[in-house]
Amino acid sequence: MNNLLPQHARVWVYQSSRPFTADECSLITEKTKQFVKQWTSHREQVTGDGFVLYNRFVVLMADEEQVSLGGCSVDSSVHFIKGLGAELNINFFDRWNIAFLINGELRSCGMPEFENLVARGEVSDETIVFNNLVQNKKDFETNWKVPYANSWLKKLAGSHTPFTSVL
Repeated sequence: MNNLLPQHARVWVYQSSRPFTADECSLITEKTKQFVKQWTSHREQVTGDGFVLYNRFVVLMADEEQVSLGGCSVDSSVHFIKGLGAELNINFFDRWNIAFLINGELRSCGMPEFENLVARGEVSDETIVFNNLVQNKKDFETNWKVPYANSWLKKLAGSHTPFTSVL
């Protein structure tokens, strides 16, 4: 991660539907770095960064105080991620695919299965879950990985609304 980017830098987290192979991880890292190098908004170079974490997430960051990101520049980043997904047969846009850590191992599943894991006690309040809806670098560093007890998932479960009814 680019430590030179300010805390207010905008963040997008794209979670893969499956783990990347070592070759895919190298390819995605290379293509992400290339994309960021040519990323522009209103014909100006975006100050940003892009990287892979846990062989499962592609993260893009941009300092909007340097160059304001217009709709076309955001669309170009989405197009880039969609292109990666098409090339590698990976879905980066399933927002109901929940990622979490159990015994240090990253796992993911759909919301109904996650609800069952909670009910069986396999996911506890201390289980780390990933909040891919973080908006800026500061939130990414402090709120991307949070205990289930402090997550939006727990709040949804606490609303007594079955996960499956919001799908």
